[in-house]
Amino acid sequence: LQLNHNHYWIQAASHDGSLYSRPFDESFEETPMLVAVLTYMGYGILTIFGYLRDFLRHWKIERCHIAREREEQKDFVPLYQDFENFYTRNLYMRIRDSWNRPICSFAQISTPLSPLVSSLSLSLSFRYTGRVVTDVINLGSYNYLGFAENVGPCADAAADITVKYGVGVASTRHLHIPNLSGCLILSDELNHASLVLGARLSGSTIRVFKHNNMQSLEKLLRDAIVHGQPRTHRPWKKILILVEGIYSMEGSIVRLPEVIALKKRYGAYLYLDEAHSIGALGPRGRGVVDHFGLDPCDVDVMMGTFTKSFGAAGGYIAGKELIKFLRSQSHSAVYATSMSPPVVEQIITSMKCIMGEDGTTIGLERVQQLAENTVYFRRRLREMGFIIYGNNDSPVVPMMLYMPAKIGAFGREMLKRNIGVVVVGFPATPIIESRARFCISAAHTKHMLDRALSVISEVGDLLQLKYSRHRMQRSVGQPFDDNVYEDIDD
Repeated sequence: LQLNHNHYWIQAASHDGSLYSRPFDESFEETPMLVAVLTYMGYGILTIFGYLRDFLRHWKIERCHIAREREEQKDFVPLYQDFENFYTRNLYMRIRDSWNRPICSFAQISTPLSPLVSSLSLSLSFRYTGRVVTDVINLGSYNYLGFAENVGPCADAAADITVKYGVGVASTRHLHIPNLSGCLILSDELNHASLVLGARLSGSTIRVFKHNNMQSLEKLLRDAIVHGQPRTHRPWKKILILVEGIYSMEGSIVRLPEVIALKKRYGAYLYLDEAHSIGALGPRGRGVVDHFGLDPCDVDVMMGTFTKSFGAAGGYIAGKELIKFLRSQSHSAVYATSMSPPVVEQIITSMKCIMGEDGTTIGLERVQQLAENTVYFRRRLREMGFIIYGNNDSPVVPMMLYMPAKIGAFGREMLKRNIGVVVVGFPATPIIESRARFCISAAHTKHMLDRALSVISEVGDLLQLKYSRHRMQRSVGQPFDDNVYEDIDD
C-alpha cells in the first residue's frame, strides 16, 4: 500500500492469482458557498411557514391530519422527537410520494411502477391511478449482481427446493442475552443505524471516531489504553473497532489496511459489516478484504447480508470460535424462525455462481461487469458536472441535491422520463446534504446506463443540479482519466 498524491494504490491478487494495481480514490467535494446559502434559506423559509401552520393548527384554524400525542398522555415519554416530528409534519409530507411508489415486480432492472396521486393536499393520503408505468430503469435496487430475478439458475434451484421442502420450517432457537459490559466499542460516525442500535444493546461503552479518519481512531485507541475504564481506570476487557465495507449513504469504502494496522498495533478487535460490499467489491466478488488483497484472518468478526448481492434474505456472521458462542447465546434469534429452504437454496446457488463452483463463469462475469458499470457511471456523472460522493469503486453513487425543493422534484422528473431513482433527505442524511442515491447493478447494460445518464443530465439542467467546480475534460475518443479536471466558475 503506497501513498501517492493523497491517493492510495492498491496491489491485490486477481481471480487468476496475478497481481494488479489500482488507485484507491475517494472524493467529497465541498459544497459551493452559494448553494449552501440557498439551501439554508430554503429550509429557513419552510421552517417559518411550518411554525405558522403549527400555530394555525393549535388554534384549530387549520385541521391537523398528522398523528400526535393525546393531551391525556402528555406525562408519558414522548413517542416523537420534537424536531423530527416537526420535519415530518411540515416538510416530509410535501414530498413523501417520492418514497411511496409501489413496485409491481421483483427487483429487476426494468421495473414496472404504479404511480400514486395525492387525494389530499400535501400528500396526506394517496390513491392509485390504476395504471402501471412499464420499462422503468431501476437505479435504486441493491441487486448488485442481478441475482434477484425470476429466471436463471438461482430461481430454478429455489423453485425446485420449494416444491420439495415447502417454504417454512417453523422452528426457533433458544435465548441467552450476550453482554459486553466492561468492553469499549470504537464506532465510525457514519455507521448504519442498525450497527449503532446493536452497539447500544450490547451494554458496552461506545466512542465515535470521524469517518475514515485514522488519526481520530488512533487517538481514541491510545486514550483507551492509557486511561482505561471511567472511574476505576481498569483496562478494558476488549476494544472493538466497528466499521462498514461500503457506507451506503456516502458511497465510501473503509480504509481497511490502515484499520487493520491500528488494530494490530494496539491489540484491538475488528468488526466488519459487509452488507453492501460482499459480492460488490473485489476481483472475485469477496468483499472489501478481497478488494484490498488482505488476509480475512485479520478481521475478527465478519458480518454481511444475503439481501443484496445474493438476492435472498437474512444474513451471516463469521469469526472462528465466535460462531459456537453465538449459536448458543445470541438473543437476536429468539423470535426468529430458521431460514426457509428456498431462501437457503437461493443463497447457496448464487454463492456457487460467484465462486465459480457451478461450473460456469457467470458469477465472475457479473462481478467484472459491475465494476465496469460502476467506473463508467461515476465518471460520466463527474464529466457532466454533478457533485458525486464516495469511492470510484463503490456501486453506491450519491449525487448531491442539497436544496429541499429539489428532493421531490428530481424524483418526480426522473419518473416522468421512466427512470426510477431513490432520493434521500433528513434524517437519513444531514439536513442540508440531501442527495439522490444510485445503485449500480451488473444487470445494467451500457444502453441502459447511457439512457439513464442522458435523462439525469437533462433533469440536472432543468433543476440546475450541476454544482461541481471541477468538470472533467475529455477529448473525443480519449479514455477517461479521473485526474484531469477543469476548474469552472459557479
